Amino acid sequence: MKKLTIGSIQKRKSSLPLVMITAYDALFSRLFSESADILLVGDSLNMSFGGNPDTLSATMDQMIYHTNAVCKGAPEIFVITDMPFGSYCDEKTALENAIRVYRETAADAVKIEGGTDKAHLVHHLTSNGIAVCGHIGLLPQAFRAEGGYKVKGKTETEALTLIADAQAIEEAGAFILVIEGVKADVATRVAQSVSIPVIGIGAGNGVDGQVLVFSDMLGLYEPFVPKFVKQYMNGASSVKKAVSNYKTEVQNKEFPNENYIY
Repeated sequence: MKKLTIGSIQKRKSSLPLVMITAYDALFSRLFSESADILLVGDSLNMSFGGNPDTLSATMDQMIYHTNAVCKGAPEIFVITDMPFGSYCDEKTALENAIRVYRETAADAVKIEGGTDKAHLVHHLTSNGIAVCGHIGLLPQAFRAEGGYKVKGKTETEALTLIADAQAIEEAGAFILVIEGVKADVATRVAQSVSIPVIGIGAGNGVDGQVLVFSDMLGLYEPFVPKFVKQYMNGASSVKKAVSNYKTEVQNKEFPNENYIY
């Protein structure tokens, strides 16, 4: 499989939808590499892997560690790394941390949350050789400031704000954009308002691709399943059953039998 480039990703605008999925380690990134166009090392790992209630305590060191693992597992796949909360508060900090990602990993791009208010940061990064994926709509890193996780685009004012956000991020130099938790009809309008691909998560089907957190998609994360998540397998149940079978065979001295000994 030939690795996508920024140019080939942008050519998928209004064409064959892009398939993006989160990955946090070499094991799963290798498994996903046959199907995914883009792997996102999301700060969602702080919840599904770290057991935390939100993404806010993820650090640059954690993101770099997991990005390295993902890149090693799937060197032929385009990889985007989330810039964690607090890592892009100003232009100097954003560039220093983005340079760390580039120097210490093989990631192809970084992702930052925010619209018009973060456009100057996107411009500063892209002007210094950093490829940027934007992220607008529901912003997980801002959930405390907004009083929770709230669907966006419910009013015409919100719709126009989202369109302005997308256009500002594109103008700042981002090559792709994630839109999360937005009314489907509004997300479609946003995608039509820019020339870069727009990847949806909880934003309907009128965009240029989709992204899901892999532990949600595979039914591995049990505490909460968002409305927009389709579980393509009941992973948690399958794992529990396999481990239970292992336990039973060990306790009954059925494993290992003659097929599994030297």
